Amino acid sequence: MAFDVQGKTVLITGANRGIGKTFLDHMLKAGAAKVYAAVRNPDSMTDIVEASGGKVAAVQLDLSNEDTINAVAQNLEKVDLVINNAGVLKVATPFSDDVFECFDFEMDVNVKGLIRMARAFAPLLEKSSGVFVQLNSVASLRNFADFATYSASKAASYSITQALRDMLAPKGVRVISVHPGPIMTDMGKEAGLEEMAESPDLVAEGLVKALGTDEFHVFPDTMAKNFWQAYKSFAKGVVESEASEG
Repeated sequence: MAFDVQGKTVLITGANRGIGKTFLDHMLKAGAAKVYAAVRNPDSMTDIVEASGGKVAAVQLDLSNEDTINAVAQNLEKVDLVINNAGVLKVATPFSDDVFECFDFEMDVNVKGLIRMARAFAPLLEKSSGVFVQLNSVASLRNFADFATYSASKAASYSITQALRDMLAPKGVRVISVHPGPIMTDMGKEAGLEEMAESPDLVAEGLVKALGTDEFHVFPDTMAKNFWQAYKSFAKGVVESEASEG
């Protein structure tokens, strides 16, 4: 079902920088009436909020803290589109000294955080027949050894995203899974991906385009599109097909 951002209320986690900030810019450009920037430190949004003419509001939300998520959801009367963009990446292999610490942190934010968001905001999205967007990764499909624990967490978040799609569709809520490759963000720089990284605008543009269709998957950049070419037949034939047992 196609979704028009014009006049809608949007909430974006991690909207103060990187892909999240680009999502915010593109949602405003597409005509969103209100954008809630859900960030750990609302003060980081002061300049953006003041320049928005009342269209952007900052709310305190931490994906690792269920109370902050529930508080935001309970204080909103309406939301049409939730973009769960925030996430964390640690450079850790199975042999890193801090592998378990890194893995626990990534799973808590990238996977449990997704579940916390879905549980809190699904009732609001059901009321508005809205859309829930999860920012996954090409690492959801293929493990990158230098970021082994991150890749595993993104594989898990992709799996949960599929479950959310199946469970929320009967309630009138659409779910979209976005899978960027290396993108020029602070996270990308910290991971040493500058040479191959592309603009975050590609991710936001890909999502806006997908909102106008009924697509579940979004593979927005060059590397992602290459992944999609190899993965598409399986995705269409298995992942996007209706599950059956027996």
